[in-house]
Amino acid sequence: MSKILVIGAGGQLGTELTKALSDKYGKDSVLATDFQEAAKAKFDYCAFQTLNVMDKASLASIVSKEGVTQIYHLAAILSALGEKNPVQAWDLNMGGLLNVLEVARDHQIEKVFWPSSIAVFGPNSDKDQTPQRAFKDPNTVYGISKLAGEHWCEYYFNKYGVDVRSLRYPGLIGYKSLAGGGTTDYAVDIYHKAVNGENFTCFLSEHTYLPMMYMDDAIKATLDLMDAPKENISIRTSYNLSGMSFSPKEIHQSLLPFYPNFEIDYQPDFRQQIADSWPNSINDEAAKKDWNWQPAFDLNAMTATIVNNLPQYFNYNESK
Repeated sequence: MSKILVIGAGGQLGTELTKALSDKYGKDSVLATDFQEAAKAKFDYCAFQTLNVMDKASLASIVSKEGVTQIYHLAAILSALGEKNPVQAWDLNMGGLLNVLEVARDHQIEKVFWPSSIAVFGPNSDKDQTPQRAFKDPNTVYGISKLAGEHWCEYYFNKYGVDVRSLRYPGLIGYKSLAGGGTTDYAVDIYHKAVNGENFTCFLSEHTYLPMMYMDDAIKATLDLMDAPKENISIRTSYNLSGMSFSPKEIHQSLLPFYPNFEIDYQPDFRQQIADSWPNSINDEAAKKDWNWQPAFDLNAMTATIVNNLPQYFNYNESK
């Protein structure tokens, strides 16, 4: 029986991925970990332990004692927060990954999942339908760490046979967690403001296009990738992944049928420069070819789903 360790389970992706893994494999097959004890409250359906991924000995101890067979390593400092403390971001993002890869190698872990990001692309990458093997010149510490991490994953597969799999996530949007410090997180916060009867100040300009994805699609892509036969995985850095692309103005327009009085004020800050260096849209033909990836949600379907669930989930009083 598989025993799955999720590192950084308390974050936006981890919260929903851990539940999906528990639903699929059973609660006794999943161990959620996070460096914050407070995250334990989210995981009444599976086991939880505190873990700082920078503590390699503690990580190795958990893997050994729990008989872990798969690791999903999600702990990271995201793009906007990373720019405020680049050395800390590099240390955590790289040090944590290398600890996981070393422990996976030493303990013969069957599979490892590690998320990359569209942040690996930079100002000189192709902007439209950015290809799998596009030129990459990231200009944030988050993007630099993700690009380096992709090559470490490929190295550990080629050198040691560690079956590491990865996705270059676009901006992820869901209703079960708050924004977590990423440049695309405006598209999470905007829904909270709308359903709570508040106006929204956007830190990007109204016509800034970025690749995005609804969380259900991201979870499905992750599970599909990890279920794919090993021989089907042709990309050992990280797969391009695409869902939809839209601007802040377009997401605003998608909300107006539900909240006709909802207003947005645009005040671009340092995150605008980050966003301007990223692609407008992504080509994910390799994922479609290798493991039959297909997204299910477009912007309007995502907006309808979120506004129908978010008020109850966070106990907001709707103000339409």
